[in-house]
Amino acid sequence: MIALSLAEIAEVVGGQTYDIPDPSVPVTGPVVRDSREVVPGSLFVAFAGERVDGHDFAAAVVEAGAAAVLASRPVGVPAIVVEDVQSALGALARHVVRRLGTTLVALTGSAGKTSTKDLIAQVLRRKAPTVFTPGSLNNEIGLPLTALTATEETRYLVLEMGARGIGHIRYLTGLTPPKIGLVLNVGTAHIGEFGGREQIALAKGELVEALPEDGTAVLNADDPLVRAMASRTKAKVLLFGESDEADVRAENVRLMDSGQPSFRLHTPSGASDVTMRLYGEHHVSNALAAAAVAHELGMSADEIALALSEAGSLSRWRMEVTERPDGVTVVNDAYNANPESMRAALRALASMGKASQAKGGRTWAVLGQMAELGDEALAEHDAVGRLAVRLNVSKLVAVGGREAAWLQLGAYNEGSWGEESVHVSDAQAAVDLLRSELRQGDVVLVKASRSVGLESVAQALLATGTEGEVVAR
Repeated sequence: MIALSLAEIAEVVGGQTYDIPDPSVPVTGPVVRDSREVVPGSLFVAFAGERVDGHDFAAAVVEAGAAAVLASRPVGVPAIVVEDVQSALGALARHVVRRLGTTLVALTGSAGKTSTKDLIAQVLRRKAPTVFTPGSLNNEIGLPLTALTATEETRYLVLEMGARGIGHIRYLTGLTPPKIGLVLNVGTAHIGEFGGREQIALAKGELVEALPEDGTAVLNADDPLVRAMASRTKAKVLLFGESDEADVRAENVRLMDSGQPSFRLHTPSGASDVTMRLYGEHHVSNALAAAAVAHELGMSADEIALALSEAGSLSRWRMEVTERPDGVTVVNDAYNANPESMRAALRALASMGKASQAKGGRTWAVLGQMAELGDEALAEHDAVGRLAVRLNVSKLVAVGGREAAWLQLGAYNEGSWGEESVHVSDAQAAVDLLRSELRQGDVVLVKASRSVGLESVAQALLATGTEGEVVAR
């Protein structure tokens, strides 16, 4: 963060200083909410959660070098006390972003936000210093914490914005007003909370409504609900996609036997070939979105194509592909799941398995619940089970309770009547089954919503040796 004195911070957030001998002392370290991340000069933000109250760590963080604590009550050590810590954190982020004048790129969508954000960051940082959201810290706490890591040297700030209801993105754009706003897609993630895709589109479109007249809305030409958002912004509109009408588009898209996509990238400034290191055809749309942002910021087609071809995955458990010494390939995509990302992962698995199947290897889909689908849950889980059969996935292992049973039932009704699909109770049962049956050349996809914790299955399969149990979440 840019250096601000404790007195300046107190003024910005509307707080009072307590037990601070010298208010002119600057905050020279990061703003953090985890006491383990405190370094000398930090500002520690004390949130009072259901299980842990950050105020209880106040003395320890100051002893570790924190300049002060941002708190909702006096804590007996240097502190800036405010009525609402979250609102104060947002106000501080808004002040710092405005003072820096950094070009801010914000993106949202039902699927692919984190992967696309990582791509944008890897492309833009070839041009200039870039700060971006780590992992999926895209809410009212993670977003301002990310923004506060920007410094005077930062030229681009890339922020992922999530939403679980109307008004959420409007709030986030108020904290960190974007110059470029990207909407990837409108799918069924969190549809149970929103109540329908039209409501999701209404919420996601708040991003383009927040753009200034001299800003740019980057919209998916292949998604009708996203493309329609052009009428909701006063900013310039730049379309990306495989549509002929897209300003930034892909031609000659193909998926190699490895599951990695290649295509011809077309931008208003030229064309160039891209062969990605990431796995799955769905990354083509993500790459086009990143290319559109980079084009708008002045990069050439050749520069963008080279950066996309060299970009990797920066966030954990998202199509992480690891080959074991015995020839079994494990694809850990267990960070999260919704119907769109589940279908994309299954198609990537089918492509990756072609070469292995020709040599006797098999494809395994180890799948669990897709959360927050509301009334659509049964139909969506059934559809994923059916798709696994249609893609000729060799083995479906449905892990968990009711939703897993729906996955297995969908596969059964589509024609998986033998041992091609099985329903197991938990992650340990899945590991036991896989350890007894995997053989050289098999490819295993592991995917479910974050709450299921199926990354433990992938980790167990990659652990040294064959012993050890999965720790229940």
